[in-house]
Amino acid sequence: MSQNMNFLRNVFVYKCLFAVTFWNHVSLSVENKLLTRVSNNFQEDGSDEKIKSLPLVYTNRLQSKASFDWVVIQNTTESLSLSEITNGNVEQLIALLSNFRQGSRLQNLTLTNVSVDWSALMKLLQTVWHSSIENFNVNRVTQLSDIERYAFDYSGTSMKALTVKKFLVTDLYFIQDHVYRIFADMNIAEMTVAESEMIHMLCPLSDSPFRYLNFLKNDLTDLLFQECDKLIQLETLILKWNKFESLPKVSFMTSQMKSLKYLDMSNNLLYHDGADVQCQWAESLTELDLSSNQLADAVFECLPVNIRKLDLQNNQISSVPKGVADLKSLEELNLASNRLADLPGCSGFPSLQFLNIEQNSILTPSADFFQSCPRVRELQAGHNPFKCSCELQDFIRLERRAGGKLFGWPSAYTCEYPEGLRGTELKDFHLSELACNTTLLLVTALLLTLVLVAVVAFLCIYLDVPWYVRMTWQWTQTKRRAWHNHPKEQETVLQFHAFISYSERDAPWVKDELIPNLEKEEGCVRLCQHERNFIPGKSIVENIINCIEKSYKSIFVLSPNFVQSEWCHYELYFAHHKLFSENSNSLILILLEPIPPYVIPARYHKLKALMAKRTYLEWPKERSKHALFWANLRAAININLP
Repeated sequence: MSQNMNFLRNVFVYKCLFAVTFWNHVSLSVENKLLTRVSNNFQEDGSDEKIKSLPLVYTNRLQSKASFDWVVIQNTTESLSLSEITNGNVEQLIALLSNFRQGSRLQNLTLTNVSVDWSALMKLLQTVWHSSIENFNVNRVTQLSDIERYAFDYSGTSMKALTVKKFLVTDLYFIQDHVYRIFADMNIAEMTVAESEMIHMLCPLSDSPFRYLNFLKNDLTDLLFQECDKLIQLETLILKWNKFESLPKVSFMTSQMKSLKYLDMSNNLLYHDGADVQCQWAESLTELDLSSNQLADAVFECLPVNIRKLDLQNNQISSVPKGVADLKSLEELNLASNRLADLPGCSGFPSLQFLNIEQNSILTPSADFFQSCPRVRELQAGHNPFKCSCELQDFIRLERRAGGKLFGWPSAYTCEYPEGLRGTELKDFHLSELACNTTLLLVTALLLTLVLVAVVAFLCIYLDVPWYVRMTWQWTQTKRRAWHNHPKEQETVLQFHAFISYSERDAPWVKDELIPNLEKEEGCVRLCQHERNFIPGKSIVENIINCIEKSYKSIFVLSPNFVQSEWCHYELYFAHHKLFSENSNSLILILLEPIPPYVIPARYHKLKALMAKRTYLEWPKERSKHALFWANLRAAININLP
């Protein structure tokens, strides 16, 4: 009798669904045809399997008198994708999903464009939680009403993975634990909450079964999972594109994650200043992604000891310190897009097999690399500014002996210097033995010439003849230009003798040397400095323009720090514009420290042109030459101001 009742109930449900489907078929337009597929496996055996195996209705859009108005994107017996879920249809969706109890064929559910109240969202999630669905994806969710505490029932679920993307909370004042606790205590293997501006996540209250957590593109900080000992089964943690800053705090976060193997911290704000802080990483961690952060050489003091694959691409690393890192298990290291000037050795990485140092500042790589790194099977060293010279010949011969270990050879390995060889592939660069090796015959033939040249060079260097000649010539030229200059038209608008442009890192020299020496005589020279002459309330750009316009000259203190300053670039641009617009000779270049051409960014083409065509004053290291330097500089800004 019970079997007959079950059979009649199942037939009734099937007929109701078929009737709704038929009505939808009648009411839909030509563009939205309804495709119905009836299962051929429907057997009248009276079991509950008939409900579990009922085929889903295939439609493009359901708009009928039954009030179904969501969009069906994909629909199979195992997967269902719906869109446009609102408060008007969410109850019907919950009623539909409640038919798919555990054991049904529906395993994958995707909802897109969901705009419902918090209570309806929780009820929908609770219904899915107790259904047959194993993978639940929700994209573009908007919570409409106030958020309140919800007693979520985590028992009896088939769910394995939850993915939430672009979750928008419209309630500005709510208790955050009411949201985060729902997700933190889920007893599933995988969870993703991405692109949702999430600022925190709670530690689970009990040992969590999470094996995979992905919090991509949120606003998480160093406070995440601190002192959390409940994620003991977590193997993969992705925190890419967040706001983490302290590398030691990240290490402390992982210290109690006993199963953690992969950690992605790329595209954050991570730094490590090398302070006396002991990092504590999870001992199980074998793969770490720290690319696109703000890490420098000190990062090698704070790395997991058992790491096998390490990505440090796109940071600020200039060298790999020797004797600091002892990563005996490290097999793959990515140092691309940093500031390395040479190939790192393998003293701290005895197991290294793959090394990527592309797009660094390597001019002449060491030829003994493979001798110090015998286990390396692949080296990616292309796209560096190679200087094709005799020293590079050894590296080229190394490629021939390496047997294909250089990845990207030969197309990725081209000459950058000298200018005449730019773009030439290294395999096509050849120098004769005579050009690179001095023979005994050449030494004998040129001995007298070398001695003579050495004596003359020694006298010039010892007496500083070239420097004095150059500085005297510059002083003479400056005096001549000052004598021919008639600044009467400018006396009514000029307020300063010179505007000073410099990097903040060079501020000690400007404040301790430049300003005191030029202003030591009262009323002699008036200098415009941003710290004391910028007008509050005006924009920085406006202040720069006004100061340059009100100054007779513009002094630029050039150094490697200068070319790294964006504001210095602006100041140089405006001063260069004044140079051409007024046809004036208002630029004074002071070379505080030598600047190699390859260090100057491409956007500083004006600076390159100025340094190539214009005379600049070079700051002498010898104190005996300072007086002449100051005399030259005073002569360059000599003008009577009102």
